[in-house]
Amino acid sequence: MSDRAITPRTHPFPFLLYLEWVMLAITLISQILPIPRPFGPEGSPLTVTVSVVLFGLMGLRLPTGKPIYKAGYTAVQVALVLVATIAGVQRLRLFPLFYLVLVFRSCLIFRMRGRLIITALTFLLFLSVLIYRIRMFTAQGPPPPRAEMRLGRQVIGLGVNSLLLFGLVLLLVLLLVNALIAERESRDKLAQANTQLRRYALRAENLAMEQERNRIARDIHDSLGHSLTALNLQIEGALKLWEINPTQSHTFLAEAKRLGSMALQEVRQSVAAMRTNPLQDKSMDEAIALLLQDFQHTTQITPSCTILLHHPLAPDLMTAVYRVVQEALTNICKYAEATTVVLVLQTPPASTEAPHLELSIRDNGQGFDLSQNQTGFGIQGMRERVLAFGGEFAIASAPGQGCHVQARIPLMPPVIN
Repeated sequence: MSDRAITPRTHPFPFLLYLEWVMLAITLISQILPIPRPFGPEGSPLTVTVSVVLFGLMGLRLPTGKPIYKAGYTAVQVALVLVATIAGVQRLRLFPLFYLVLVFRSCLIFRMRGRLIITALTFLLFLSVLIYRIRMFTAQGPPPPRAEMRLGRQVIGLGVNSLLLFGLVLLLVLLLVNALIAERESRDKLAQANTQLRRYALRAENLAMEQERNRIARDIHDSLGHSLTALNLQIEGALKLWEINPTQSHTFLAEAKRLGSMALQEVRQSVAAMRTNPLQDKSMDEAIALLLQDFQHTTQITPSCTILLHHPLAPDLMTAVYRVVQEALTNICKYAEATTVVLVLQTPPASTEAPHLELSIRDNGQGFDLSQNQTGFGIQGMRERVLAFGGEFAIASAPGQGCHVQARIPLMPPVIN
């Protein structure tokens, strides 16, 4: 429960508030009912009415802040209950309803220890009032001896039955309200956890988008910017030598054409990387086949590809694998200077327990020193994508010995929307 006072507008269980009002209204009505055989003092109906009304109005604002406020509030409630019970000892027939309302409210403002204390106090109050009423009833004129014994047994039996019944009702009310409060607190915690998870997911998504934008911006600056700068220099050289040395000028123009084709390919790769869902309306085989087709068109290398998927892949896993393959092929295209590329993507037979997806991309290029390139954005991005699915990522390379990228990802059942 929060530290704010509970009002009818913020009441966690409005039906309990309405039930309190109904019970208090029935208590007031009970004192105007005719009593065939009054006993004891007549009492004060006005005092009873005022006490019940004040007790009901106190339910419009329940303290949930400092313990001293809760204790004072409960003490005033108990005092009103006692005043109404004593003043209406003759006519206030349904006085136990007072005590049930007291237990309702204690469950809302106290923790478990306080609820148990108030419930025990309520039971003792009921016992005290019951004994007081029995004494007043038996204090009337003495009946005949035999009737006195029979009446005494009946009164005692009725009192014991009432005490046991009221105790069971108190226990039931306490358990019921505790269950309602526990369910509400669990639901509130779950809602808070869901909100927190949505914030984390949005933050992670924004971070991933920012990293992807930074990578694309860096690639455009490093590759496309370099190609366009070189293209501009080649065109300037061709213009200067057009009349003096046409042969050299033609060479510059041919190189400019090559650089322009390279720049166009870089733009295509950047656009492909920025697509939100590269696998939309495509299977894994088709998407990777398009990647390899673009790779072959750019590098003139015909890669060897083996894809054996015996298990369905979840959409998010397919996207992650696609991005890993895309990044690996991009690195080979830019830096490897390879002549052979072998790609293997496979899962074990469908009957295998705890299946894994295995990805292997190997080239015979110039390789690189792992100690100087482990923190590169491309390698780090591939590793993070694999680790996000609880997989294992490894890369083996050395100068002049090519590169081998491996990933092993446990398969989970795909989510069907």
